[in-house]
Amino acid sequence: MKLTVVIVNYNVKTYLAQCLHSVSRAIRGLSAEVIVVDNASTDGSVEELSAAYPWVKFIPNTDNRGFSCANNQAIRESASDYVLLLNPDTVVGEEVLEACVAFMDSHPDAGGVGVRMLKDDGSFAWESRRGVPTLMTSFYKMVGLCSLFPQSRIFGKYYMRYLDENEVNRIDIISGAYMMLRRSALDEVGLLDETFFMYGEDIDLSYRLLKAGYNNYYLPHSIVHYKGESTQKTSFRYVRNFYNAMLIFYDKHFRNQRWMSLLVRLGIYAMGTGEFLGRQYHRLRLGQEESDVERYSMLVVGNNEMCDEVELLCEQHALVCATLPLDPHDEEEHTLPLKRITERLETETYNYVVFDTEQFSYSDILSFMQRESLREDRNRMRLGLYSMQTKDLVFCSKCFSLILQP
Repeated sequence: MKLTVVIVNYNVKTYLAQCLHSVSRAIRGLSAEVIVVDNASTDGSVEELSAAYPWVKFIPNTDNRGFSCANNQAIRESASDYVLLLNPDTVVGEEVLEACVAFMDSHPDAGGVGVRMLKDDGSFAWESRRGVPTLMTSFYKMVGLCSLFPQSRIFGKYYMRYLDENEVNRIDIISGAYMMLRRSALDEVGLLDETFFMYGEDIDLSYRLLKAGYNNYYLPHSIVHYKGESTQKTSFRYVRNFYNAMLIFYDKHFRNQRWMSLLVRLGIYAMGTGEFLGRQYHRLRLGQEESDVERYSMLVVGNNEMCDEVELLCEQHALVCATLPLDPHDEEEHTLPLKRITERLETETYNYVVFDTEQFSYSDILSFMQRESLREDRNRMRLGLYSMQTKDLVFCSKCFSLILQP
């Protein structure tokens, strides 16, 4: 077998369903399997999705074993040439997996590859490629030099923003949201370090691959990462896990640099506290200033049946939408009706554009969002996806389900 796709799930059933739908298209030309390890979800993930996706192997855990441990469970049960660690809150373009496998086949020096991750507004996520967070690199980020001099190969190394996002490049750290790994490299350097419960394990594994002589690569193939929807990012638990993972990494790899390590440790505590307080303030402010009606104004693009369903869903949840039904007699509208969408957006303002995932390819949708993010002549919109199979409307921060009448 060529590829094993491993997804760890914890109470994000709706996002996982959308992810699996996109993966099902992306593996059509590959000898591949998909394994979902569920860390004791309570939202019915295993029961509902195992029936809807019988070709997926589900491994249900009775407790939450963390990201590293759960991924390792699936890796040990697989025997493919490559392993892809994929977050459940992602959507992949149809060509992405096959392109990455082809690259790995032609580059035996590659220990792993990552891809271009897009935020839900189509803009580039800097976490798509990073440098090794050495003590000095981390220090430059903490004191703001990384932001002040993003193109510097010294001060800006943390996010490697001096690299062209549209070109293949060697990078240091591959994001665990999409991390394709060579099996033989894993056999050499070992699996994910289970000391990391959540976060940091991708940094550690990427660094071990580099130390073993492999190269890590960034490829300009797009996915959307609804960043953090698989975790509660406003909670103290998130902040604690994230910054504790950074401490584990530094203690493991840079313990001998004691004085600088102490400064970074103090900086991590300060940044963790500041980030937690900032997120709490943002959440309270957002809740006070915007209702769902205001936040989710949307343009819905799809066939007539899809538009009718989303209109009904919006009525049920007190949301407002405008629809752009496809013309069934227009052969050009088998793909995104770009001209009609553009004309509508030039005269009306929406916070979201919602696409019919049965009608359009994910690659076309992501390309559209990426192009829109580069425009300066109108407000930036965010991505919504509607599945007629699951009757769910998926946004980055919230999901709405169509209430079916008995």
